[in-house]
Amino acid sequence: MNRNGIVILPFLLGIAAASLAGPLQDAAADSSRRRADSLGTAAKGGPDAPLRTIRNVAFGTGEHLLFDISYGFITAGSAVLEISAMDTIGGRDCYRVEFRVNSLPSFSWIYRVEDHYLTYIDAGTIAPWKFEQHIREGSYRRDFVAEFDQRKHIAKTDKGTYPIPPYVHDILSAFYFARTIDYGPLKAGDQVQLSNFYKDTTYDLVVRVLGRQQLEVAAGTFNTIVIEPLVKEGGLIKTEGRIVVWLTDDERKIPIRVNTKVVIGSIDTELKEYSGVRGTVAARVK
Repeated sequence: MNRNGIVILPFLLGIAAASLAGPLQDAAADSSRRRADSLGTAAKGGPDAPLRTIRNVAFGTGEHLLFDISYGFITAGSAVLEISAMDTIGGRDCYRVEFRVNSLPSFSWIYRVEDHYLTYIDAGTIAPWKFEQHIREGSYRRDFVAEFDQRKHIAKTDKGTYPIPPYVHDILSAFYFARTIDYGPLKAGDQVQLSNFYKDTTYDLVVRVLGRQQLEVAAGTFNTIVIEPLVKEGGLIKTEGRIVVWLTDDERKIPIRVNTKVVIGSIDTELKEYSGVRGTVAARVK
């Protein structure tokens, strides 16, 4: 299977949800601007400008999400997305968020996957200060680290220093920022946008809202909002097929299912278990 199959799919649950983190377009745009104004968020400013404060009731330390990854009738791997601790970077309290993807022993003889992603998200701004990506997929290896200065608007990697927009995201921080947004005004056909930095470039990522649906997975039955990320060539993730994502339609916005079409067939990532969530998952039906 090529690298846009089982290996990439679990990560898509983050990128697709994260894509919701940008300013809402069309009818939802006004709602987003009003929310930013009410928070006193400064979209621009120099290194001495006060940092924004985002109201967060969606998540907290200790949240743990476990996913199964299936290719056809075969359960090929698992993924864990968790807020493992609170750390301090530059005097700012940060959520330590980890994402691990592993192939099952029964599938590893075909294609072995041991990936680890890590981001430190400012608890006030819900924007990252540091991101790490460690890829171990078959014989493929990749390590990437970016440090974000959200005051001076620069990103540093081992390749250089690059300008970034205010409050730019890595892929994991964007997912968590997305969970703080009110999607009540969104309807089928609306689009949202995010700025995401990777390697040496900031990319735009657009997501189309498809509608709402009740969905049953191993973790339960949930009311969900259904989205489709439109991933541009040259961005962080590429895929040959369509991606559809289901998120809980409530304040938690937990990813429930991701389906992606690949060259042959499709791959599903579904929520198996969750614990440590900040409050009640109101979208759960049973």
